[in-house]
Amino acid sequence: MSDLYDQDVREQPEALARLLERERPTAEQVAAAIRAHAPRFVTIAARGSSDNAARYGQYLFGVHNRLVVALSAPSLITHYDAAPALDAAVVIGISQSGQSPDVVAVVREGRRQGAVTVAITNDPGSPLARAAAFALPLHTGPEHAVAATKTYTAQLMALAMLSSALADSPESWDQLETVPGRIAETLALYAAAPCDATRFRDHRRLLVVGRGYNLATVCEVALKIKETSYVMADPYSSADFLHGPAALLDESVPVLVVAPTARAFDDLDAAVRLAHERGAPLVAISNSPALLDQADVVLPFPAGIPEWLSPMVAVVPGQLFAQALARARGLTPDAPRGLSKVTLTR
Repeated sequence: MSDLYDQDVREQPEALARLLERERPTAEQVAAAIRAHAPRFVTIAARGSSDNAARYGQYLFGVHNRLVVALSAPSLITHYDAAPALDAAVVIGISQSGQSPDVVAVVREGRRQGAVTVAITNDPGSPLARAAAFALPLHTGPEHAVAATKTYTAQLMALAMLSSALADSPESWDQLETVPGRIAETLALYAAAPCDATRFRDHRRLLVVGRGYNLATVCEVALKIKETSYVMADPYSSADFLHGPAALLDESVPVLVVAPTARAFDDLDAAVRLAHERGAPLVAISNSPALLDQADVVLPFPAGIPEWLSPMVAVVPGQLFAQALARARGLTPDAPRGLSKVTLTR
């Protein structure tokens, strides 16, 4: 049995509530600086799970704040000495430890050029926090397992807080306040009926498909499965999936779809139909009864969650499925082989 990973997962409602309570003034201060700067775009530097949080930021700032958002390529700075023009940008660095030199380098370069720079990190004394003009601490407390869970959802919350402050939207803040409770509801649901991934323990490959805000969830769930169960979980936008990877589908390749009810995507429906036609086992993370009725394994979460906030809740069943799959394969998700809590890349 895993204790550390499970402890981190269960602490998410409390961690997100604490972040909301303590850092709203910081988010509003950063938003004021961004409005004064009048940026033309946002660039986000991150690695690993933090990079999946950045994918959420692409949709969040794009839809809510109408900003172009690019994921940074840190090697432009650290290896090619070819820093892009960042003076008209908001540069956000996201890192649990705040120690990765390449992420720090992007933020430092952005600040040198006069961009608004923001560090989202669990360590307010880290090199990343010191490199940025503004630091938004996550307040998650120590994360006990190597695989990030509560830090990931806190990063999503921090980005959502920045977006809400930038939009100056009281309604958005009201909706944000409901998120810790919805995650608690989801955890209670699985406490009563735990995930069972036994039927997948001998599979060595799995496809994870979704779209929109929850492309971040697709990528994060795939990463959790890979690092805790050593299964090759390939993440795809459902649109990209139909452009070629759909050829992989057969009865030996399970498909996990992430599909909240808030928005319909025809290509995601097509991926589900194709899975049925090819005899591929279907796992569904959803709050849509119609989709859950079609799935071989259901991973539900509560209905009534605004789409822009659904990634913070939808990822929780994925975290629990990854844990269950690791256990079914005789592994523990606490300390995956070859990984450490702090990874330094340049």
